[in-house]
Amino acid sequence: MERFFFDGAFGTYYRQIGGRCERCEEANLLQPQTVAEIHRAYLEAGADGIKTNTFSVRPSFSENWREVLRAGFRLAKEAAGNTAQVFADIGSIQSEETAPEEYLAVAQEFCGCGAKLFLFETLAQLDDILPAVSFIRRTVAKAQIFVSFAAFSDGYTQKGWDYRELLHRAAQVDGVKAVGLNCVCGPSHLYRLLSQMDRTGLCLLAMPNAGYPANVGGRTVYEDNPAYFAARLRDIAGLGVPVLGGCCGTTPAHIAMAAQAVKGKPSAPPVRPASPLPENGRPSPNAFLKAMEEGRKVVAVEIDPPEDLDIARVLSFSKTAKEAGADVVTVADSPLARTRADSFLVASRIKREVSIDVLPHLSCRDRNHIAVKGTLLGGAMEGIRNVLAVTGDPIISLESGVSKGVFSFNSYRLISYIKSLSADVLAGSPYAVGGALNVNAERFDAELKRAQKKVECGVDFLLTQPLFTRKAEENLKRAREALPCKLLAGIMPVAGYKNALFLNNEVSGISVPEDLLHALQPAGREEAAAHSIAFCMEMIRRVFDLCDGFYLMTPLKRIDLTARLTKEIRRLEAERKKDHDSYR
Repeated sequence: MERFFFDGAFGTYYRQIGGRCERCEEANLLQPQTVAEIHRAYLEAGADGIKTNTFSVRPSFSENWREVLRAGFRLAKEAAGNTAQVFADIGSIQSEETAPEEYLAVAQEFCGCGAKLFLFETLAQLDDILPAVSFIRRTVAKAQIFVSFAAFSDGYTQKGWDYRELLHRAAQVDGVKAVGLNCVCGPSHLYRLLSQMDRTGLCLLAMPNAGYPANVGGRTVYEDNPAYFAARLRDIAGLGVPVLGGCCGTTPAHIAMAAQAVKGKPSAPPVRPASPLPENGRPSPNAFLKAMEEGRKVVAVEIDPPEDLDIARVLSFSKTAKEAGADVVTVADSPLARTRADSFLVASRIKREVSIDVLPHLSCRDRNHIAVKGTLLGGAMEGIRNVLAVTGDPIISLESGVSKGVFSFNSYRLISYIKSLSADVLAGSPYAVGGALNVNAERFDAELKRAQKKVECGVDFLLTQPLFTRKAEENLKRAREALPCKLLAGIMPVAGYKNALFLNNEVSGISVPEDLLHALQPAGREEAAAHSIAFCMEMIRRVFDLCDGFYLMTPLKRIDLTARLTKEIRRLEAERKKDHDSYR
């Protein structure tokens, strides 16, 4: 492709020159002359094409979003005349529930305006735009579609996707002509990302920010650095990137100097990087995974992190679990959305002071991708090799807007993100990634499909919810037949009658059988423990050959119950092995 220059930022430049609309797209109707002047300024600076002022326009923008979009397209076409190209600009839509429909609606509206050139930009993932891309390809003859992702300096998007995977996937989509990166990164980091990837076969675009923003008087501002920006964009062009431009913080001055700096520089074909990425050391075997692969029935004992500073109790419980024969201690991440000590910090203390493998839970609920990566890096430094990726229990709030979850990821993306990091920056100490399987789901077919998707995302093992019923046992059997990953059957001993009532009435998806309830009601502490252990062991014997191990949940700080179960499982395992050896 011949060298092509896009314009720079619209929104930040609009605010810089004193635009009065809160959202710059509103100016399409309220300040059309200002919008036209900005377009003309970029064209005079040397841009070959301009983007419509429609980045945030979609059905959720406003009731008159169609009018705003049409005005934006008309103003850009009038400014470009017959001398420049106009790209219908479609910005990132974050809502996973509505994004595909909104992208499609915006694409349909642009097609109705007569658009032939389209830019999907600042994306965090690919799949949501595919219906819109397919519609454009079917509707507009010879349409040109450019797709650009926003990757942070570490190469991952807000949704946890590796930029290299996204670019190569997007390039394979029918109708997509160019793929690349824009926004978030300054030009130096964007250059590094592109230089480190395999660029063969890709028509690349690069539209970096002017740099990194500062907060001045409550306003987000960028340094006025057109000469520096132009020099870095020339370096990017030298990688064989034919489509260039600017994003946040760039102005007509940036584009003018960049176009001049790149002018005459040949557009070399994209190639593989000159030297490979540095390799991390070969990781040592993961003891937890190795035990399952060797056919041992692993036992994971869950211990809740403290709500206060009582780490001594957690360490004591962990030591008890280890002495009973547990392979790993698993630490929940604020179960029932009640704040507790950080699961990774608690797991680190357990690993250091008790010398047992740990499996901290990591929920999507409370962390964005920055916090997730920071947590995983810190855990790897502490020698943590296992993680359970979960959605996290929902937050219940009486007041709207208080204590909302983050949910930058869903559990699928979190699994993929951890596996991607484990193959890259964490290759020297990769994580084995677990997921959750609800064997108590009323619609288990749907749950099984979710589990299969987790396997596709790279999950190594699944931990089930506690088994109390024959139906749950049947669902575990179905999972064993359908899923190629390791399975740990969830077992929860009940501490007593009141605990059983609580589980039945306040914890979704758990149903303690009536016969166990009747046995527990008149029983004292020790008799209740005996009933609970007997019930659990009956279930364990029935599912012993259907799973690769057991996930024991400690109720109400009753580590004595999970320790007794662990010992019983070890006895049962020894008996089975003895019988097997005798048969041979």
